[in-house]
Amino acid sequence: MADSETPNQQTPQTQPVTEPTESFGDILSQFQKTHSHRTEGGRQLEGTVIAVTDESVFFDIGYKSEGILPLSALQGETLTAGDKALVTVKGRDLDGYYELSRFKVERPTDWSAFEKAFVDKSAILGTVTAVVKGGFSVDVGIRAFMPASRSGVRDTAEMPNLVGQEIRCRIIKLDVADEDVVVDRRVVAEEEERTEREKVYGQIKEGDKLPGTVRSLTDYGAFVDLGGVDALLHVGDIAWGRINKPADVLTVGQQLEVKVLKLANEGDKRRISVGLKQLQPEPWEAVPQKYKIGDRVRGTVSKLMDFGAFVELETGIEGLIHISEMSWAKSKVRKPSDVVKPGEVVEAIILGINPGERRISLGLKQALGDPWIDVPKHFPIGTEVQGPITSLMKFGAFMQLSDGVEGLIHVSEISAERRIGQPAEVLRVGQIVKALVIGVDAEKRQMKLSMKQLVPTGLDEYLGEHKEGDVVTGRLVDESGTRAELGEGINATCKAGKASAAKADAAAPAKADLSSLSSMLQARWKTGAGAPVKAEPARAGQVRSFRIVKLDRTAKKIEVELA
Repeated sequence: MADSETPNQQTPQTQPVTEPTESFGDILSQFQKTHSHRTEGGRQLEGTVIAVTDESVFFDIGYKSEGILPLSALQGETLTAGDKALVTVKGRDLDGYYELSRFKVERPTDWSAFEKAFVDKSAILGTVTAVVKGGFSVDVGIRAFMPASRSGVRDTAEMPNLVGQEIRCRIIKLDVADEDVVVDRRVVAEEEERTEREKVYGQIKEGDKLPGTVRSLTDYGAFVDLGGVDALLHVGDIAWGRINKPADVLTVGQQLEVKVLKLANEGDKRRISVGLKQLQPEPWEAVPQKYKIGDRVRGTVSKLMDFGAFVELETGIEGLIHISEMSWAKSKVRKPSDVVKPGEVVEAIILGINPGERRISLGLKQALGDPWIDVPKHFPIGTEVQGPITSLMKFGAFMQLSDGVEGLIHVSEISAERRIGQPAEVLRVGQIVKALVIGVDAEKRQMKLSMKQLVPTGLDEYLGEHKEGDVVTGRLVDESGTRAELGEGINATCKAGKASAAKADAAAPAKADLSSLSSMLQARWKTGAGAPVKAEPARAGQVRSFRIVKLDRTAKKIEVELA
């Protein structure tokens, strides 16, 4: 062995190894002599353990002599008397025992076998004898050097643990002239790993249920070892319920049973997707029998989105409360967090169920009751109300009467004093105002309000000062005698029965003296004093006495007849 390859070799007891003085040819000759007693190796058979000592395990292999296996070859496996195991006969030692291996690999018995193994790149058996500078000394029948980088040992601190172990390796350098034999354990291990992986891949089929071990966790899932190959367990396939991260329910080293969902080849890479929840009953299968539209349900808010909130009704079953179904007062809800918070338990009404798409629509406001049901009773026409302005539109302003109930004040009903172009000219959002209910349609969820009708007018004063039966003065405003004006802005319906005389005189109507009407009415229309005593045919513009036959203060309507 060249000095650069094997300086200061150490034994397993870390004692210095004396540098050999014989030539490489002497070593080769000695190798051929020491292997002359060996039998032909490579045969694998089943042996029965007959004894276990501190250093070796003795097997009955059906030969005249027992087989012996170093205890280190078990690599942590425990065997007791009576156990059976597959072993390979490598040869015989000087004491007559058959040397055994757990590997089915032959050990070269002469130089030509070494050359063949080197050319064929076949694996051979070797025993690590010591840690040396840069790597290991390995007995493969002759002394060889194995670089640390080709040993498969990742941590320098673990290098002594390899001493005494039997390994499979490949000759990567065989040079008699340079007295240099170099072996590689890592390449054999990688090839065997690929072979084993291919074997496992070939045995796995979609739908298989397999045991596995959680090897690592990520935010998007877990990698599970299926016995030599890794599979991805996506976070969405861990449980039917919502899981924020795999670490909440899984731990590294945990044993699982998973179901193979998909096998995919991507170039040289093969990917396996597995599921855990698929081995549990699908919760949605029972939804049509368990839940009905209109049911009141309880659940926990699991997630908020811009468009609504997801509520977990049970493990694996979630419903969506759309933002439009959170409150009857729509102006209050700008985002779901205005109403609900994650982790909050809420009651809701089932509005729709679609098991095929795994969707349940929920209503939060419906569980609180429809406020419009009692609106006609609580806010009848003529009721004076007060509340804040919630929004302004070009055509009017919306005013809140109670939670979920709003009324519209049309722009024409805002002011009686002046014409309003837009509500924003006189109103602002949040302003508290008073209004009068002038219309209600609970079915359409519409209410009409008026601010100007709360301001007293001449008509209001007239209605307050008169009663049915009063005789008042006014003038007829049409030829038919069916309409009368009792004052400025005060109109009444005249019963046609007493106005029929107007038709007889319709051929020669007198032109009303409108210039003197205002002063005359001011003196007569409230008391009836000075009314004409002599009945005349009715005509437009004629000043007459009228008797009030009906006075409706709520509807602000007056009905009269000629007195």
